[in-house]
Amino acid sequence: MFRPKHSTVFSSELLLAAEDRLLDRSRTMTAPTVPLRTVEKITARPDHEGRMLGEDQADALTKIAVSGRMLDVLVGPAGAGKTTAMSALRRAWEKEHGAGSVVGLAPSAVAAQVLAEDLGIPTENTAKWWQNQLTRGETFQSGQLVIIDEASLAGTLSLDRITHLAEWAGTKVLLVGDFAQLQSVDAGGAFGLLVNDRDDAPELVDVHRFVNTWEKTASLSLRHGRTQVIDTYLDHGRIRDGDAEAMTDAAYAAWRADRNAGLVSVLIAETRDDVTTLNQRARADLILDGTFTPGREVELNGGTAAGVGDTIITRRNDRRLRNSKEWVRNGDTWTITNVRDDGSITIRKTGRRFGGSILLPASYVAEHVDLGYAVTAHRAQGVTVDTAHVLVEPTTTRENFYVAMTRGMRSNRAYVILDRIDDAHTESHPGENPDATGRSVLNGVLQHVGAELSAHETITAEHEQWGSIAQLAAEYETIAAAAQRDRWASLVRASGLTAEQVDTVLDSETFGALTAELRRAEANHHDMDRLLPRLVAARGFGDADDIASVLHHRVERATARPAGSGRTRKAPRLIAGLVPHADGPMYTDMRRALDERRELIEARTDAVLDAARDAREAWTKPLGVPPRDSRKATAWRRHARTVAAYRDRYRITDDTPLGSPPQSTAQKIDAARARTALDKARDISREHTANVERSPVEQVFLGPSL
Repeated sequence: MFRPKHSTVFSSELLLAAEDRLLDRSRTMTAPTVPLRTVEKITARPDHEGRMLGEDQADALTKIAVSGRMLDVLVGPAGAGKTTAMSALRRAWEKEHGAGSVVGLAPSAVAAQVLAEDLGIPTENTAKWWQNQLTRGETFQSGQLVIIDEASLAGTLSLDRITHLAEWAGTKVLLVGDFAQLQSVDAGGAFGLLVNDRDDAPELVDVHRFVNTWEKTASLSLRHGRTQVIDTYLDHGRIRDGDAEAMTDAAYAAWRADRNAGLVSVLIAETRDDVTTLNQRARADLILDGTFTPGREVELNGGTAAGVGDTIITRRNDRRLRNSKEWVRNGDTWTITNVRDDGSITIRKTGRRFGGSILLPASYVAEHVDLGYAVTAHRAQGVTVDTAHVLVEPTTTRENFYVAMTRGMRSNRAYVILDRIDDAHTESHPGENPDATGRSVLNGVLQHVGAELSAHETITAEHEQWGSIAQLAAEYETIAAAAQRDRWASLVRASGLTAEQVDTVLDSETFGALTAELRRAEANHHDMDRLLPRLVAARGFGDADDIASVLHHRVERATARPAGSGRTRKAPRLIAGLVPHADGPMYTDMRRALDERRELIEARTDAVLDAARDAREAWTKPLGVPPRDSRKATAWRRHARTVAAYRDRYRITDDTPLGSPPQSTAQKIDAARARTALDKARDISREHTANVERSPVEQVFLGPSL
């Protein structure tokens, strides 16, 4: 009953086998290399534009060139200078293996074209290259380096096929990309799998794109989903929030102002519908302000119209539509220069004033052309502009948000929509939060990971999800509510309420919350058989809309602290320092189920804490180090486990121990417990450190503590 319908995840033996082969190739060390002295000569000289490699770029290039790995990787966040590093690698490789020994591939035709222009090497998109291989027998040559750019967008089976031929030919393959950006539409995740399989994956860490130094660091925090970075963007005035209409207006107005000021700016929206609406608005305004004069128009895909002067995007590769140098690619932007009577149009690359025209037939225009003023995040990946204006929805994923907020060199601004209406529901959706803020929405966005995992990583992730404290605690709470319902119902009947009031409480939607509060109070050693009748008698319920809710409030206030005082006060009976024990009589199978989950929660807590300490994760540093004294070490570990359990229960990924401020009442209670535990662990560690640092004479005269 704890597994929702359709929650089972399926893969195939074909895909798992392909991932195994990719892993084997990444561990194969027989590929061609470049001597270290050659690499050092290249890295010590500026390129043709006078740019010197950064330390991280030179280090990554060296690792790749001399590794001998048949299948290698280069990881780089947005704006980290992947192109500069690849250009230097090309020069080093050709120095050793000859001109033309570096070739390029990319999942899309536009990305392949950009790679060709940036590196000056022959490139093709992966689908077309494979077709050429099948029809013409095209393959690789021994000693070559094959660079596959935007590798996170490449499908697993496609990478398997290509690297198989490369392995057979004695070729080295380098996958270049960022696992934190957008993923393949096919079965993907292979790039992330290969990166995570190594602890020495070459990675660029110095971001060069942004004018503002603070934005370099902030972009990396966005990439890793660190929610505290939201405050950084708020402090710099980069985030606005409000209703959908206001935010759409604000984003559009800011984008238009930047364009009018001569800046290259991009307007990014989450959905195709929003993009279409913004495109139509932009076109209407351009006509109204006289930027271009309306004349003959053609209907584009989706019913929008366009005429001479409009910016459009082509959505399908077609090599038959070309001029002497270039052909029509999916994702290219163009300006319409002429509209013909038959619905065909003449286009020219955006930014080009003369020559290079291509004729698009009417059938292509109607099916594969959109206006190109606003785009989705998927279309924005790989784009670099002066400024970016991003409409953010509660459903936006971390990857989309990261890509969108790293396009602009001068600034990137988010406009967070708080009231998006769900057309599929006539009433308020249960997930809608009337108290939502830009901070809370972005907090959810950064925790909403949309990147597809490989099949191997999905197996691990499934174990993590169903074995997490978030899941186990929810199961424990649910079983406890069912196991203790009769007991709490009997307690309510004996509390002094009238029969009618009892029925109202038991039928209330908040009765479950009341029973959870009664269980928490009992875990705090309160005698609820005596206390609840007193709370009922303290005041009437004449003006109460929900008696169960009123009782919940009274119990919560009366039992906030553990029973007793001073030395008689006992520690709450809590699992992993957070989850109240369910006590009292219950059926044997219920007790067994609760005991099983209690043991799993405790074991999971130990595993989370030990793994974090072994990896020296940043959040463990404020805990200090455990004392050598066994009794104090036990106390330190008990408190540290509570912090670990809190992080796992609320899926906190921040470097700070407790992450962002809690949102729900339940989390606020647990956060208070975790904060207390953190302080106690720190105090124990500090006391131990102080004792160790004192001299033997001081310890004799001052005793065990100051």
